[in-house]
Amino acid sequence: MALQLYNSFTKTVEPFRPLKGRTVRMYTCGPTVYDYAHIGNLRTYLFEDVLKRVLIANGYRVRHVMNITDVGHLTGDVDEGEDKMELAAAKQRKSARQLAAFYTRAFLKDLSRLNVLPADELPRATAYIPEQIALVRRLERRGYAYVTSDGVYFDTSKLASYGSAFAKNFSPSTAVEGEREGVTHARITVNPEKRSPHDFALWKRTPPGVKRQMEWDSPWGRGFPGWHLECSAMGHALLRQPFDIHCGGIDHIPIHHTNEIAQSEAAYGKPLAAFWLHGAFLTVEGKRMGKSEGNLVTVDEVIRRGSDPLAYRYLVLGAHYRSPLNFTWESLAGAQSALDKLREICRALPTPPRTPSPREGGKQRISPPPVWRGSERGWPAMSKEAREVAERLRAAFNDDLDTPKALAVVWEAVRQQGSAAELSMIIAYADQAFGLDLAAYLGKPLRIPAAVRKLVAAREDARLRKDWARADVLRAQVGALGWSVEDTKGGPMVKRSA
Repeated sequence: MALQLYNSFTKTVEPFRPLKGRTVRMYTCGPTVYDYAHIGNLRTYLFEDVLKRVLIANGYRVRHVMNITDVGHLTGDVDEGEDKMELAAAKQRKSARQLAAFYTRAFLKDLSRLNVLPADELPRATAYIPEQIALVRRLERRGYAYVTSDGVYFDTSKLASYGSAFAKNFSPSTAVEGEREGVTHARITVNPEKRSPHDFALWKRTPPGVKRQMEWDSPWGRGFPGWHLECSAMGHALLRQPFDIHCGGIDHIPIHHTNEIAQSEAAYGKPLAAFWLHGAFLTVEGKRMGKSEGNLVTVDEVIRRGSDPLAYRYLVLGAHYRSPLNFTWESLAGAQSALDKLREICRALPTPPRTPSPREGGKQRISPPPVWRGSERGWPAMSKEAREVAERLRAAFNDDLDTPKALAVVWEAVRQQGSAAELSMIIAYADQAFGLDLAAYLGKPLRIPAAVRKLVAAREDARLRKDWARADVLRAQVGALGWSVEDTKGGPMVKRSA
């Protein structure tokens, strides 16, 4: 099955083909680096990573750009309020640049712990100020911008298509209410000089008597760029326009991506991107995870609670990226248990024939295993049943990244208990897209110390004699050595303690 993706722009599942050759140019909206990312934020980066892995596995080269927003993101996410970077820097008594560097490192560390492939480019908004100023000047020349006392605004009335990009997700009334809500939170007044409530800032002047940490000279006075501007400027500079894929969370649709499309198409007279993909929210007890809700969970908290970050990745894979996912600590524990079981299964399997890894060579210098492209060259002889499983996996991944179905196919293959060598290949094949790092476990049985094996054997003897008190004592002794034992139908399973 050829790759099919849901395009948020057309609201249909469409066959995917790059605009040029075999290289996919992909832009993903990155973080505003004023605080730690929470796992709700990170769900979006995980779905984008699966997309990237599936593209690579289909034989495409991916040129991936992800921005780092280190200036210009206002507290209301619209045109008013304080800059999140400046506000957080003042609270934490750091310079804005120190703050940005610290939280950028923390964000990239989280991505690494979740086994997310690194982007080819991580442009910072502050490094592209000349390009952003040039874009505003271009919009002025083309008649799409006007100047007020506090900056430069995009005139949405001049673009007939404004707001139509994601029509079912966008309505002027919804957008205006969103802006009003942001303004209310910021406790300030909407700029009365705006010609329309939909018009948005391209450049904000520093108010008289105010000294900002991040501000630049421009034709319109000293100030800083509007939030939406950086993505248009950096996307065009690094990928040209149109590029193949633009990604983000669904919260970007009504304002950020709508405005990004407007200014980019007004400036260059071309579509910004061919495909738009958006990931759904992670919720906690039905509420969106967020600072205002007081329900943030970070990767560090996941680790402190005794779970592997890849257990969270497994949990995310269990829901389609366009479906809401409700997070609970119980569901994470279930994902950890399933991942542990899969790792133990992998340890009992032989090492598969060498297949390239998306991490190989630092960046994506790989060729996907031949079966991924529907050919069996380069693989050992596989049974008809195993080839059918591989094809079902490919079909699931290529059906708009249906990871829940792909997980179900893998577990079905495990339950059928066919050839161990073929199961090893199937798991390695699937993990190209899952990204669970299962290759680290395939064909590598756990080395259990002799002292632990002796205690486990003694405990099993006590269990057979129904000496439950003795069995519990021995289990505790196993735990004290950093191991755990789980009773299964096939006998005791020994694992390292979390």
